[in-house]
Amino acid sequence: MLLILMLLFAANALAAGGPRAVPTFESIGLYYPLASGSEPCTVRYRAAGKTEWRDGYPLVWDAREKECRGSLVGLIADTAYEIELRAGAGSAAIQARTRGDRFPAGKVTRLPGGTTDKMIRITEGGSASAWHVVEPEPGTKFTSDVFNFADNNISVEADFVVVRGLELRNAAVHAIRVKAGVQNVVVEDCHITGWGRIGGARVWGVTGGSDSAVYAEAGAGGLVVQRNLIEYPRGGANDWESGHPSGPQAVTLINSKGGNVIRYNTIRSTEDHGFNDGIGGGTNYGFEGSPNRDSDIYGNQISNCWDDAIESEGANCNVRIWSNYIHHTFVHVATASTAMGPLYVFRNVFGESRISHQDSIGGMMIKTGMNYVTINGERVSTGLGHRFIFHNTALQPGGALDVFSSHELHNAVTRNNIFYSRGRSYPAQRGEPANDFKNDLTGGYLGGGFVRSMFLAGSGLEWFLAPTMNKIQWGRVEYDKGGQKFAITDPMVAARNPAIDAGVRLAGFNDGFAGQGPDIGAYETGLPPLRFGREMAPGFQRAPWELR
Repeated sequence: MLLILMLLFAANALAAGGPRAVPTFESIGLYYPLASGSEPCTVRYRAAGKTEWRDGYPLVWDAREKECRGSLVGLIADTAYEIELRAGAGSAAIQARTRGDRFPAGKVTRLPGGTTDKMIRITEGGSASAWHVVEPEPGTKFTSDVFNFADNNISVEADFVVVRGLELRNAAVHAIRVKAGVQNVVVEDCHITGWGRIGGARVWGVTGGSDSAVYAEAGAGGLVVQRNLIEYPRGGANDWESGHPSGPQAVTLINSKGGNVIRYNTIRSTEDHGFNDGIGGGTNYGFEGSPNRDSDIYGNQISNCWDDAIESEGANCNVRIWSNYIHHTFVHVATASTAMGPLYVFRNVFGESRISHQDSIGGMMIKTGMNYVTINGERVSTGLGHRFIFHNTALQPGGALDVFSSHELHNAVTRNNIFYSRGRSYPAQRGEPANDFKNDLTGGYLGGGFVRSMFLAGSGLEWFLAPTMNKIQWGRVEYDKGGQKFAITDPMVAARNPAIDAGVRLAGFNDGFAGQGPDIGAYETGLPPLRFGREMAPGFQRAPWELR
């Protein structure tokens, strides 16, 4: 078993001998080879030059790989960190620098203002210190409108390429295709619309689903997709009334090499031109998948999906999904399978869920599941990776029916979530490895604004916790008002909000809380609101395609 999994994971596995850190802009994945998991593996870290250490969330030990794995989150881009790992009497010190999110230009290809109907092939790449940047001439708006006569607006066939500030319309299949094996491609500040085939349900014989605004073929990796407006594909996915949805997607990664960052995008459409998945890919049950490993998905605003808003399935090895606003979908975050782990899903806001145009009953917040694959004649599980699910908020009414899907689930840990649902909060335990569900605020569907009264809705997508909320005081309650005595059965009263200061401490995930303890849910009272969508990206500026 161990040999098989090592071979499967060899392309991305640790070099033998010592600990390793794999950074993104705001996270670092940690890998610490250990022969035994008998002792907890703790981590602390600090920015280089600082004196104060901060605790990170403990790593988890994987008996198959003989290593501890875990992530540091909430870091600063292009910053050096000192990291100490400890398990029992053993320890290790490593240094790592988060990735810089500026891409130094080498060759710059400036596209003339106006509209072209020809596909663009990018065959010349760059390097880590000199990217090939493709962008409009300064002060102009460039539009590629291939009017369904070309499969793609842009085909990226080289490494270290930046596609910036373009308007891409009416590709016959995928707007941007990243060829198989290509590494380090940035798609930023673009407007992508009108792509793809008409589509339809799989049971109708339509097999050409997943036409995407950004489609990365097998083995591509190191993608950055940020601050894009992706909207209104030509076709649309069917809903569940005619079978499993099939249709367009915003971003698709096929058996990625990992190292991807998908952040601050606005992904939206209409009900009749909805997505299958917002962000997804394949293969779901295996040891690669989408986004595979060492990847981050955050700050996105995703809506109008008939299956999964975010499909993160496959290895899910040090994958982090946080601060996304997800609305009008069936599944909010799909995690089947999580073959390697750990996967972190935290501080997301889950809006409405529905199964079809005609039936508004919700799906599930988090899809789980596992499978067995046969490798060299041996039956191997794809469901043993850890899932950590922290500080998410599910809004009701109109939310998901169940928190988790009914699939088999192992090694799932929940803390400090607001999980109001009409159905099941947690799935039944199905043997070892067991799950660990604690300190979530759960409850049945109440309607009538009871759960909404927990929040003070802001002008945008903020849902701060209200100091008090409505509550039914069950039974007959006697009152004396101005000398008049009367009784009310089951009156509504104001009660302290049960989410405030009621969270448990999670090192690295709720540092800097205000009050007596962390708040339960995505928002912390007294801290700035979360950021969703392209216009909320730090330092956001209007793109060239928005010129009048």
